[in-house]
Amino acid sequence: MAPSAMSDSTPMQLPIYSKHSNKVNASVLHGPRDLRLEVRNIEDPGLGELQIAIKSTGICGSDVSYYKKFANGDLCACAPLSLGHESSGTVVAIGPQVSGFRIGDRVALEVGVPCGQCGICRKGRYNLCKRMRFRSSAKSIPHFQGTLQERINHPAIWCHKLPEHVSFEAAALLEPLSVAIHAVNRATPVPGSTALVMGAGTVGLLTAAMARQSGCTSVTITDIDAGRVNYAVKKGFATHGFVVPRPLHMSSSSSSISTNSGNSTPLELGSMTPASLYSNSIYDQLEGAKSLAADILSLTKPPSDLQNDDEDEGVDVTFECTGKETCMHTSLYATRPGGKVIMVGMGTPIQTLPMSAAHLREVDILGIFRYANTYGTGIRLLSAQGKVGGGFTLPSLDDMVTHKFKGLDAAKHAFELASKTVDGKGNLVLKVVIEA
Repeated sequence: MAPSAMSDSTPMQLPIYSKHSNKVNASVLHGPRDLRLEVRNIEDPGLGELQIAIKSTGICGSDVSYYKKFANGDLCACAPLSLGHESSGTVVAIGPQVSGFRIGDRVALEVGVPCGQCGICRKGRYNLCKRMRFRSSAKSIPHFQGTLQERINHPAIWCHKLPEHVSFEAAALLEPLSVAIHAVNRATPVPGSTALVMGAGTVGLLTAAMARQSGCTSVTITDIDAGRVNYAVKKGFATHGFVVPRPLHMSSSSSSISTNSGNSTPLELGSMTPASLYSNSIYDQLEGAKSLAADILSLTKPPSDLQNDDEDEGVDVTFECTGKETCMHTSLYATRPGGKVIMVGMGTPIQTLPMSAAHLREVDILGIFRYANTYGTGIRLLSAQGKVGGGFTLPSLDDMVTHKFKGLDAAKHAFELASKTVDGKGNLVLKVVIEA
């Protein structure tokens, strides 16, 4: 568990209740693209709570999914829902039995609130708590309302103090940075490892940066969007970039993968081979994934005089950040025997995978779900940005914020833009933020 705000050695602070109105504006989703600005009641912070004035909220891919479909994967909203969970703000009121905080403190919000009592919480893996309530998610009923509100009450133990020089926008991105930290913690790459990141969205970029931070000497990032790949390499998130041709089954070294690819002998009627157990479409997808993996690996292949015939091709660890089935295929084929594939992106819930590519080569497939015990690490990383002599430092998170919208009444425009990769002027869209 994160350190308790109630365990500080400083004297307990008496409750300081809000001098603000008990009414707040909130952006509330009632159905697909049905976003409304409403007035809600807010109580004084309760036992162990702080009241936070939200200053900055980043729009996540899951928020966009709810906005478009009123659902995210197989989670369907059944009541009005405020979105937003990448947030930072200032303390404006302090509830009973809270110590260590003062009015005006700048904080980042860890918006998942576990029970803190079950066995998995006591082991420190509270992200897996069955009773977890996560803001802006439809999983718990009643839904735990998100941060696109003027003020919210939140447990103090999940509010993390910020250094003065860290902006509210960068602090909001501590949430996706936490996903990246957790992914790399699960992968445990050793110094000198090689890594591949599938997908150059916010989480993909930050995962690539964390792989570099962990000591990976070669980090290749891929995406179908050339702008994002170029940004990743230019800004130092990754050492190499690969733009995946559209459609994905097209490889850079071949114009297409046809049904009869030449890799299998035409079958007699009624005969069965392992390849023929697949439909033509899935077999073609797998052949395309193999070809794409080879193209990606060729980007970082050592010079011929340094190649070792006994060395297996592939990266030590692949981070799959898209949730797409075909990207998972490529991940398995691009990973060396004995390597790891980390499933970061949440997308297609049921996938057809070439399991023998993992089984027979002992490629470990590890899932991650959100994060645990990461915010302290993230804040230290942000604090070290720009300092000389510390080796690789995290690229600027402020620079990742490409578009800002002022006020909750601009939320609809923000969500529409966040669903695109370029704006109306052709500029790259990475992270869209709504400011107070």
